[in-house]
Amino acid sequence: MPNEFTAATSVSLPAQSGVAHVYPSVHLADAFEIHLPAGATRDPDTLARFIFAEQPAWVGFLLGVRDAIVARLGLKTARQLATLAATAKAERVGIFRIYSSTPTEIVLGEDDKHLDFRLSVLCTGGPAPEGKHRLTLSTVVHCHNLTGRIYILIIAPFHRMVVKASLRRAAHVGWPLANAARSDN
Repeated sequence: MPNEFTAATSVSLPAQSGVAHVYPSVHLADAFEIHLPAGATRDPDTLARFIFAEQPAWVGFLLGVRDAIVARLGLKTARQLATLAATAKAERVGIFRIYSSTPTEIVLGEDDKHLDFRLSVLCTGGPAPEGKHRLTLSTVVHCHNLTGRIYILIIAPFHRMVVKASLRRAAHVGWPLANAARSDN
């Protein structure tokens, strides 16, 4: 049964997020929040790496289906991005390029000919009256052409399922502890 530490809730895109105003127009914008338990790291880099490493198995299957389709359209596949991650000079988290990083947020993404997207892993909360730490995973997408708009129309429901399931899975596995992270802010 979901509780406050395993329920991923749809929220408004955080105004303080680095992705809130990154594009002049967006074709998809969403954000999902989950509470972090006491003792869990609040280092966004560590949390992002953990979330993407602990995704449910069926996410890999969906990514394989996506790759089979987009490869025929000449778009970047996850396999190509993984190869790029292994050889690129730019730092990456999994298949995603790091665009910016602060003590409370890491912004990841990728650019392609059909669309550009950014993901934010933002940690907020703390000693205030509520005192609860929250992790918000936000996505914004800017499409360049009709292919991008059709792609987003098809992929959006799956994207939302993947994000919520990935957050729930990370919570069930158990978030990395603060003392195990590179830095905890």
